Amino acid sequence: MHDPRSPHDPYVRVRGAREHNLKGIDVDIPRDVLAVFTGVSGSGKSSLAFGTIYAEAQRRYFESVAPYARRLIHQVGAPKVGEITGLPPAVSLQQRRSAPTSRSSVGTVTNLSNSLRMLFSRAGTYPPGAERLDSDAFSPNTAVGACPECQGLGRVHRTSEKSLVPDPSLSIRDGAIAAWPGAWQGKNLRDILDALGYDVNRPWRELPAHEREWILFTDEQPVVTVHPVRDADRIQRPYQGTYMSARRYVMKTFSDSKSPTLRARAERFLTSTPCPACGGSRLRPEALAVTFGGRTIAELAALPLVELAAGLDATSEAARVLTGDLRARIAPVVELGLGYLSLDRATPTLSAGELQRLRLATQLRSGLFGVVYVLDEPSAGLHPADTEALLTVLERLKAAGNSVFVVEHHLDVVRRADWLVDVGPHAGEHGGRVLHSGPVAGLAAVGESATARHLFDRSPAPVREVREPRGWLKTGPVTRHNLRGVIAEFPLGAFTAVTGVSGSGKSTLVGEVTEDTAGVGRLVSVDQKPIGRTPRSNLATYTGLFDVVRKEFAATDGARARGFGIGRFSFNVAGGRCETCQGEGFVSVELLFLPSTYAPCPDCGGARYNPQTLEVTYRGRNIAQVLDLTVESAAEFFSGTPAVARSLRTLLDVGLGYLRLGQPATELSGGEAQRIKLAGELQRGRRGHTLYLLDEPTTGLHPADVEVLMRQLHGLVDAGHTVIVVEHDMSVVAGADWVVDLGPGGGDAGGRIVAAGPPREVARSERSRTAPYLARALAGE
Repeated sequence: MHDPRSPHDPYVRVRGAREHNLKGIDVDIPRDVLAVFTGVSGSGKSSLAFGTIYAEAQRRYFESVAPYARRLIHQVGAPKVGEITGLPPAVSLQQRRSAPTSRSSVGTVTNLSNSLRMLFSRAGTYPPGAERLDSDAFSPNTAVGACPECQGLGRVHRTSEKSLVPDPSLSIRDGAIAAWPGAWQGKNLRDILDALGYDVNRPWRELPAHEREWILFTDEQPVVTVHPVRDADRIQRPYQGTYMSARRYVMKTFSDSKSPTLRARAERFLTSTPCPACGGSRLRPEALAVTFGGRTIAELAALPLVELAAGLDATSEAARVLTGDLRARIAPVVELGLGYLSLDRATPTLSAGELQRLRLATQLRSGLFGVVYVLDEPSAGLHPADTEALLTVLERLKAAGNSVFVVEHHLDVVRRADWLVDVGPHAGEHGGRVLHSGPVAGLAAVGESATARHLFDRSPAPVREVREPRGWLKTGPVTRHNLRGVIAEFPLGAFTAVTGVSGSGKSTLVGEVTEDTAGVGRLVSVDQKPIGRTPRSNLATYTGLFDVVRKEFAATDGARARGFGIGRFSFNVAGGRCETCQGEGFVSVELLFLPSTYAPCPDCGGARYNPQTLEVTYRGRNIAQVLDLTVESAAEFFSGTPAVARSLRTLLDVGLGYLRLGQPATELSGGEAQRIKLAGELQRGRRGHTLYLLDEPTTGLHPADVEVLMRQLHGLVDAGHTVIVVEHDMSVVAGADWVVDLGPGGGDAGGRIVAAGPPREVARSERSRTAPYLARALAGE
C-alpha cells in the first residue's frame, strides 16, 4: 500500500473540498497525465480545478516568498479544503479577458518582441556612422524608444473647432461648447468667461476668430473673481474661478479620468489619426533607420507570424543564432493555429481563447517540468481543425514531465484524456459531487452523468426540415481586415451559422450587419463583454429584476410602518445600505508588505445592508437573503409575482438557474454574461422582426447546456425572427438552416466565402476545412 503522504505520491489527493458548491468532496487524480474536468456549467468543476487545486498550490508557493515580494503578485486566496497531498507547483492559464491597454500586444504577451528587438540591436543594418542601439531603443514602451510626438502609442488625439462646437448658431450661454461638462461645472466655466469679458450671449459664429481660438485651445489658466447671477431663492457669494479651455478639459478627462463614461464622452470630441512623426510605427527615427533584410522593425512586426518566420534570412553567425531562436519561439504559436496574428496586434482585439493559446505557446518554450498546468477551456474559440494541434501541444507538455489538468467541454478533448473527473450531476446546489474519477471509458456506467450521455451517444443528427427564407439580407462588398470585397447573403426568418478557422474573417463579416442594412429592422447584438466592471453590478441589477424586488419590499407592512421607500432597499445609495462597507459587503484590509486583501464587512457580515433595513422581511426573507437565492430557488419563491417570475423564467430558459441573484458581474464568465444579455432580450415583448447576432454563444457551455440554449434560439426563429451565430460547435452548425463558411485559412489565407448553403450541402464542399467535421457531426460520428 502506497503511503499517500510520501513525497513521491503519484496522485494528487484532495480531501474535504468545500469551495463554492463543492460538498466536502474527496478525489484522487494521478500526476503526469492529461486529466480533464467535465460537468454542466455551474456544476463545480472550475471550483475543484482552479478554486481548490490551483489555489492551494499557489498558497503554498506564497509561503516560500518573502513578504515584501508577495504584494506584487495577485493572490487567489486560501481554498476551503481539508487537505491536499501530492500536489506539485502549479501554473494557471485561465480565460481572462485582456486588459484594455493599447501598449499590450501579441509580441509582449509571448515575449517575441524581446527576441526581435535583440535581433535588430545586434544584427541589424545601421546607417553609416550611426551608433549601435540597445534593444530597449526598439521598444515603443520605453522612454528611449517611444516616438516623442505620440509617446509610443502610434496615434495622436486632436480636437477641432467643429468637434468641440457642433452647432455654431448657439451662444456660449446656451451650450455652444458641447465638449464642456454639464451641470454646475459647465455653468462655472461659462461664468468665468463672462467675468473675463467675453460675450457669452452672442452666437458662437459671430465671435471674432481670435476669441474663438483662445476660448477653445488656450493652455492658459487664468484665475478671476466670479460674481454669479443671484437667484431669488438663494444667496450666491463671489468666488475665485480657474478657466480651462475646451481642448484642455477634453484631453485631461480622456487621459486622467477613472470613469469609463467620462472617458467615452471625452473621446467623442477627439479625432484619432496616425502620428505624423512616426507614421503610426510608434518608434523614434533612430530605431526606424535600422533594418534587417531591408525591412524596419515596425514592418516586420506588422507581418503575420507565418510570414515573419519565413522571411528571417540570416547573413552573419550572430544573426543565425538570433533568427533561429526567434523561429523556435514562433513555431508553437503557429502550431496552435495563430500564425495569422502579427506581433503588433493589440491584446484587447484578441479573443479570450486566442490570448490563452498565446500564453500556452509561451509555456511550451519555458522548459518547466514537474508542474501541474491548470487550463481553462483551451479549445474555446477553436475550429475543430485547430483542436488537433491543441491536443498535440497538451501531449507535449505532458511528455516533458508535467501534469496537465484541463477544464473542458469539447468532446474531442475529453475523449483523448488519460483521466476524467466528472462533476455534477447538475448545476449550483444540485451539483458539487464527483460522479466519476478514472479512465474515460468508466464514465459510460454512470447513469446520472450528463457528460456520459453526450460522450458515448453516436446517433446521427436528427434530420430537420430546413426553413424556407422569407427574404435575403445582403452585405458588402466588405473590404476590412482580411476581407477583400466580400459579398454575403443571409436568409431572413432562418438560423444561419457563420463558420471558418480562427482568423478567417467571421466576426469581421458579421460585424458589417447594422440596423441600416436593408431588411434588418431591429438589431440585437449579443456579445460576451462583461455586464459590469464592478461587484456592484450583478445579475439582479442588470436584468432590471432588482427594481421589481425592491418595489415588493417597499410595499410590505414592515417597510410602510418604518417609512421606507424603494431607495431604502438599494445597496448603491446611502440610507439602507451598510455605511461601513458602503454596500459592497466587504472591506479592503491593508497589510504591511502584503497586497490588500478583502474580508467580509465586520458590521454587516457581507449582507450589504444596515440592521434596520434587514428587519423588513418579504415572505420570511430579508433583502440580503433574497439576493443570496439562486435563480432556480428564486423562481419558486416569487412564483406568485408575475413581473419577477417572467424575468427568472427567461434566465432558467437559457440554463442559468444555478447563478445567485446577487452574484457580482465580475465573477461571471463571458458565456454567462452573453446568456444574461440574451435572457434580458427574451423577456422583452418583441414587436416586429428582430435580427439576433451572437458571437460564439456556446463558448464555455457543456453539450447539455448547448441543447437548452439552442432550443431558445430556434424558438426565436420559429416566432418569425432571424438568428445569425458565429460558431465552431459542429452540433450547432448541423442544426442550422444555412451555413456561410469562410476561409480556407486564417489571416491573409482566409477572408473569402468558400461555401454557403444548407449544412448537408456545405458538408460536401471540397474546398472547405469545416466540411469534413460538419459531415461527421451530421453522421453522428
